[in-house]
Amino acid sequence: MTVGDKKQKSKLAGVALWRRIADEIRLDIVGARLARGERLPTEAKLAERFSANRHTVRRALAMLAQEGVIRAEQGRGVFVQDARRVFYRIGPRTRFSEGVDGQDRQVRGALMSQAQEQASSEVAKGLDIKPGAPVIRMETMAFVDEAPFSRSTHWFARERFDGIAEAYAARLSITAALQGFGVETYTRHSTRITIRHAEAEEIIQLGLSPGAVLLRAEGIDVDAEGRPIQFLITRFPGDRVELLI
Repeated sequence: MTVGDKKQKSKLAGVALWRRIADEIRLDIVGARLARGERLPTEAKLAERFSANRHTVRRALAMLAQEGVIRAEQGRGVFVQDARRVFYRIGPRTRFSEGVDGQDRQVRGALMSQAQEQASSEVAKGLDIKPGAPVIRMETMAFVDEAPFSRSTHWFARERFDGIAEAYAARLSITAALQGFGVETYTRHSTRITIRHAEAEEIIQLGLSPGAVLLRAEGIDVDAEGRPIQFLITRFPGDRVELLI
């Protein structure tokens, strides 16, 4: 066993088994290994899979049911909740309102905070600027039918986009704000999606339960000349949002 394996085993040992079971079932649902409306394996099968007793499995299922992730039907079993998810398309033209268009939804954005800072190496690489160059960071929230849909962190080079936060606050649209700086159109250059558990602050921001799974999308947008204009990281609740690539 390597040092890394020992650390991972130690980390898992510090988490209650029923929570770990709930986390694994969430990942099965988010990863589409369990489809919406599909019946879960029996308690006996889950107990065998996780080397746990049925009482522990029952506790994990009870928490997932309380969160609305699954539902129990007497005499039939436990099923993945067939909730109405929001489908969000990520493509060359990634726009919040367009991404959920055609789903009969009410959408809105909100500026949570703004700041000026020096670009980290990650941000500098995304914006093709020097590390330490001044950038504007914006924190925004998106809501669909008044439920938290995503939390995004945006970075813009201050030299070109000084005042972008105020422009966004006035219009609540990244596209409209960029037009005020002469960017009439832009496209998504790259997107990288990962899955992880929500951290404490994200649980509060997105109204999640402990152990909830997040979809994390890291993107770079470029203008018509191919110059990077925005580097952003967006976090989506895995049980409410399905990303379409």
